[in-house]
Amino acid sequence: MSRHFATRRDFLQVATAGFSGMAFSAGKARRAGAAPVASRGNARSTILLFLCGGASHLDSWDMKPKAPVEYRGPFQPIQTSAPGVTLCEHLPLLAQQAHHLAVVNSVDGQVNTNDHHAGYYHNLTGHRPDQSFVTLGNNRTPFPDDWPFMGSVVGSKRRPHAELPNAITLPHKPSKAPYTRPGQFAGRLGVQHNPLYVQGSHATPLEFTMPSLTLSGDVTPERLASRESLLGTLDRTRQGFDDAIAVTRWSTQRERAASLLMASSTTRAFDVSRESAATRERYGQTVNGTSLLAARRLVEEGVPFVTVFWYEDEKLRNKCKSAGGWDTHGNNFECLKQDLLPELDQGLSALLGDLHDRGLLDQTLVMVTSEMGRKPQIGDPRSGGASGQGRDHWTHCLTDLLAGGGIRGGHTYGATDRLGGYPADLPVTPADVTRTVYAAMGIEDLTAKDKDGRVYNLLQESKVIEALF
Repeated sequence: MSRHFATRRDFLQVATAGFSGMAFSAGKARRAGAAPVASRGNARSTILLFLCGGASHLDSWDMKPKAPVEYRGPFQPIQTSAPGVTLCEHLPLLAQQAHHLAVVNSVDGQVNTNDHHAGYYHNLTGHRPDQSFVTLGNNRTPFPDDWPFMGSVVGSKRRPHAELPNAITLPHKPSKAPYTRPGQFAGRLGVQHNPLYVQGSHATPLEFTMPSLTLSGDVTPERLASRESLLGTLDRTRQGFDDAIAVTRWSTQRERAASLLMASSTTRAFDVSRESAATRERYGQTVNGTSLLAARRLVEEGVPFVTVFWYEDEKLRNKCKSAGGWDTHGNNFECLKQDLLPELDQGLSALLGDLHDRGLLDQTLVMVTSEMGRKPQIGDPRSGGASGQGRDHWTHCLTDLLAGGGIRGGHTYGATDRLGGYPADLPVTPADVTRTVYAAMGIEDLTAKDKDGRVYNLLQESKVIEALF
């Protein structure tokens, strides 16, 4: 991987951008053969796979084969390695890993915005979208006082890692100017707890770059170190003119950014080419499969929170009447059968199996979610109604998957009604799911301080889903 850095101005942007706990907790995750951790609160890391676009719960996890034909679709459920747990027939590899899964079919979306922005925010922070999401829609950009992303909370509660950030996101930052998705940032916790964003590519899926942490041109690590000395002198000069706290925060972020730039471990951690050809093939050599492989490497290195945002493929835009991801407004079933489900099946099943084989699954929580489910009744006006075979947005409910990290696998929690439209049994909220992630990570203290030093609760209206442990 290249280690390029464009200009001094770019470096200053890095230094002020904030990377979650960039000086990170010492000690790497235990390797294969280590004693498993199997109780609540002992997970060392979380891998969050977010299916960007709104994945159809009805055609993957929560199938309704007895529903009327205009609801159920053509897919059939299949038996899995967990008695009583069924998955879509187009997830055969994942079906073999179902004994690791807790399938939470009763996540109540609570707020009927039918909007991507609101769904991202709700399921990434655990907080209900406020009225601004209704009034602004896709123009609702991230606000500085937003509630923080769960990865930022985890990162802020863990000791700083010795070499890497506490929260890392790959292979992209979900946005398409001017529609940057809220909920994926630290918000009121402060930019120092923002994740480090790592960029992948459909064209070169084995390569990752860090746009905000790259060296280019004639700037070598040695020259960067020299510039560091100069910047340190400038900082000392500034202290006589600026607020001391602000200067200290600036200096800390600059030092952390420079340390990360100059560390060989930075590039090594993301270099999936170090993996065997068989392992790379196991995950699938797509940008999403490779990102899951990189996530496994990062938890091996002790990173507490790694997020994989499903990278949409523009080649599917016309076929699926979407941005190329899980937002299947048209041709839902063909897009799922031919493209989305096979790629998910290979990558996610490989991750679960690989973590288990290496003795890492019990200490690594794996979570799969999306910003919403899909509408039970088939047909979307944007693709010609029923004839277009699409499913529209549906924020009333969705399914989350949890595995590892002390989660009791091999069962389904909760249920929706006969059409899959609303939670009908054991409803839970995104706040409850988020609180459960914190519990699995051993985070019970959810207090933080605002800029004035006042204590507040990061997720007050929530409960741990105890039955999952």
